Amino acid sequence: MKNAGNKTVKRRTFLGAAGAGTVTTALAGCLGGISGEDDDIFRIGHLAPTRSQMGLGAERSIEIAVDEVNDDGGILDQEVELLSENTEGQVDEGTAVVESLIQEDNVDLLVGTFVSEVTQGIMDFVADRNVPFIITGSADPDSITEFHGRDYEEYKNVFRTGPINSDLQAEAMGQYAEFLSDEHGWEDFAILADDAAWTGPFIERLPDEIEDLGFNVVHADTMGIETDDFTQYLDDVDSADADAVFRFIAHADSAAFVSTWQSNEYPFAVEGINVPGMSPAFWDATEGACLYETTSQSGAGGVTELTDRTMPFVEEYEDRYADEDPPSKPMYMGFNSYDAVHFYREAVESAGTADYENELDGIVDAMLSTEHTGATGEMVLYDEDSEYPNDVQETRDEDDYISNFPMTQWQEGGEVECVFPEADATADHVAPEWL
Repeated sequence: MKNAGNKTVKRRTFLGAAGAGTVTTALAGCLGGISGEDDDIFRIGHLAPTRSQMGLGAERSIEIAVDEVNDDGGILDQEVELLSENTEGQVDEGTAVVESLIQEDNVDLLVGTFVSEVTQGIMDFVADRNVPFIITGSADPDSITEFHGRDYEEYKNVFRTGPINSDLQAEAMGQYAEFLSDEHGWEDFAILADDAAWTGPFIERLPDEIEDLGFNVVHADTMGIETDDFTQYLDDVDSADADAVFRFIAHADSAAFVSTWQSNEYPFAVEGINVPGMSPAFWDATEGACLYETTSQSGAGGVTELTDRTMPFVEEYEDRYADEDPPSKPMYMGFNSYDAVHFYREAVESAGTADYENELDGIVDAMLSTEHTGATGEMVLYDEDSEYPNDVQETRDEDDYISNFPMTQWQEGGEVECVFPEADATADHVAPEWL
């Protein structure tokens, strides 16, 4: 273990094509990259709860991106080295590893964070050091609106390239409710959400989105993230006569949720967002109880070609990790972390500099003017004067539906299918057979 100030860094992973010699250099000298004493290495610090499948998928995905960049000449002709840290999904651990990456390793870029509370816990330290930071997991809009809105100049080095924030996700869910009504005639919806920062918009905004379309929100509640018995929550949805429940789970035991729902054949569909349910291993983990449940996720689970970069990335991931522990696909944070590296490379090569200590404004301008085709879709950031400065924009189809947050569904045989938007769909949405 390695000390970082008065805290302890439990795990550090050096990845990428830099090789053992480079790792030794980083450990011994902290020579820094473009921002510090130039040793011809561009260092990326990656932050994720890597003991979870979501975090491990992100770590593997960013390793693929780094290898691709190095095979193509690096970033501004510098070889890229990846330093991946396990945040454990905890604010204290996240703060400790970020301090170490910046102060000891002189990283040139930070990428990652899954838990919104961890993201917000490191914002002031990262902003004070000016290190470019790209958020790729957490979706709480406050990470942008509260910080950048209060002092854009202070936080201009922080960006989010994916996923779209929870405000926009709430709007997308309203549009998805309209799709479900068209498909099945459902008009009465319930909402259940983790009691966590990222779900705030689903409680505060989604009811209006649904009701403005002429439908009803018959029940809404939050669930403690330590909950493992969901019977009362599901009974309440049943008592409200909902046709479907939008549930938003990232931290609670979603396997228990879906197993309780399926075994009792509650008379409503399960829709929304289920982060653990994005894992290809979720079917086996629930013994098929997740049949018919849906989740929205960046990258559409890797089952449909969103751009010409989607499937080559998914196939490379599957080839590399076919014999490794789950997840067997990148999962949503993996897609976003992969795209972030390529996005940043395109931006700083356009700017002609990655020297954030002396030319941060040039880097920021380049980030805000970059139009990048990623594995998740077309990527552009909102500018300083927008409601969500430095945040990834939503894309919309000809019907004004948000198109870069697709819905997937578990279907017969454990197959994952993209069911919405229709332009990317690989199958029709299926209602539970007992409804």
